[in-house]
Amino acid sequence: MARLNALGVRTVMLTGDNRRTAAAIADSLGLEAKAELLPDAKLAEIGTLKAQGGIAMVGDGINDAPALAAASVGIAMGGGTDVALETADAALLKNRVTGVAELVELSRATLGNIWQNIALALGLKAIFLVTTLTGTTTLWMAILADTGATVLVTINALRLLRFHADRPAEPAEAR
Repeated sequence: MARLNALGVRTVMLTGDNRRTAAAIADSLGLEAKAELLPDAKLAEIGTLKAQGGIAMVGDGINDAPALAAASVGIAMGGGTDVALETADAALLKNRVTGVAELVELSRATLGNIWQNIALALGLKAIFLVTTLTGTTTLWMAILADTGATVLVTINALRLLRFHADRPAEPAEAR
């Protein structure tokens, strides 16, 4: 929960358990809890939260499946039911909640990499479009540069293979 908070992620526990149990767990973890929710109430709560922005739902049971499907991103715990795993967009195979923070960190790193690649590719295309139109470079040089841009974008994307989620989380203000 601390890693998610450091990432600027608001966490809310939606549970079918009784209020007292939910409050005890929520207090110990430092998060908000909504208890005694049936599947349709969880679904309604996801709809309310989704209206405020993107929402990820983490669940493991049959009762979570509708909410997992309705969330912007549904995340199933690996040890959960088949219905939850089939409904979710992603599954945490190690069955650890810390995987949610790792998923957020990897997603943000991937999105950053995508924007870098778009800027690199479009920047090189713009440069060679202008230099080809002005006669500074030939059309074949522009074609080779475009191929080179593809190689550079691929190499940049491969950096994500070295991603390690165990690095300290980037504060929300720094993004």
